[in-house]
Amino acid sequence: MRAAARVEAAIELLDAIIAAARDNGSAADHLASAFFKARRYAGSKDRRAIRELVWNAIRLFGTRPETARSAIVAMADDDRELADCFDGSHYGPAKITADEPRAKKGLIPEWIEARLPDIIDQQEKQALLGRASLDLRINISRTDRAAIMSLLDDAEIIGENAIRLATNSAITQLPLYRDGLIEIQDFGSQLIVEACGDVKGKKILDLCAGAGGKTLSLFDKIIKAQSGEIIATDVNRARLSKISARQARLMDVATHHNSLDVIRKILLNPGKEIDSLSELRGSFDMVLVDAPCSGTGTWRRNPETRWRMNEQRLEQVKRQQARVLDIAEQMTKKGGFIIFAVCSILEEEGPHQVKEFLSRYERWQAHNIDIDFGRNIGDGKILTPHHDGCDGFFFARLEKL
Repeated sequence: MRAAARVEAAIELLDAIIAAARDNGSAADHLASAFFKARRYAGSKDRRAIRELVWNAIRLFGTRPETARSAIVAMADDDRELADCFDGSHYGPAKITADEPRAKKGLIPEWIEARLPDIIDQQEKQALLGRASLDLRINISRTDRAAIMSLLDDAEIIGENAIRLATNSAITQLPLYRDGLIEIQDFGSQLIVEACGDVKGKKILDLCAGAGGKTLSLFDKIIKAQSGEIIATDVNRARLSKISARQARLMDVATHHNSLDVIRKILLNPGKEIDSLSELRGSFDMVLVDAPCSGTGTWRRNPETRWRMNEQRLEQVKRQQARVLDIAEQMTKKGGFIIFAVCSILEEEGPHQVKEFLSRYERWQAHNIDIDFGRNIGDGKILTPHHDGCDGFFFARLEKL
């Protein structure tokens, strides 16, 4: 493809992403996959160039542009090579005119920036839209860090059982991934599991398990300890159904007797979650609540989520967070803990949610988190890309007295 044709294709793909963000449609990655599948004539260099231009545009414009052309024209104003691609040729975009609309650049939507805590300075804001690392969790019930490090070149140790690779590493093609010795998991997510503490002999509920990343991490610890139980629940059948396949890859059934029976999964009915859990009320030593949120901490991986979130949706997820915490309260036994986490850096989704929870329930208190990462904020900790090198998270450990 000529350079001009690549730019025209990028405008087409970006328009689809803008429309999906506006209408709550498919994620950008899914749209890009479908886009290139329908255009098999585009070679690998073409796909890479188109995708890079589109994702650069997504990162540069915190507020959703009206059109893709208005965004890429604004980029072309500062990039002569890009501007030359607007040549009006048969497969290229029309020539740029001086008075046509330009999207306004800015990393963060103004309404979100006004809600950021003081701890998020300019360096942090820049890092929120940087390139995400490729972090791996070592499956400690199967292997150890020394064995994995001997098999990987240029791996960086970032935690006791966490390592980091270059982002272009084709890790899923390696035998050690296919055989379940490692799992892809952001370091921040791994730290939230560490905040859960000792799992030996514990009965654990992962209340918003999703596809089971943290469930499987906790399960790995249970297998290593040879004692414990975990139940994974979610309201989304498709997400919850992914746990079994992931578990089968990660766990060596021949080594761990009956290991595939350890994770129990319960599909919850939205709005009636407690009905499906009534027999388990007050029985858990630990409830992990990785709650629905704005996703402001994951912009490095999903920058178009800035275009999906608005004030109305933020209020909706805040209500969901409070409701899930109320369910977790009922499921936790005396002396047990709730680990509350959101992949958000907004105070109203993190510290404020914890403060309101503690005001609703007198028999609860915030508990110390013994982790050497993150910074204290309210009754919990915040992780950020610039300070901690991982996705942005807030998490807190709450104890039922």
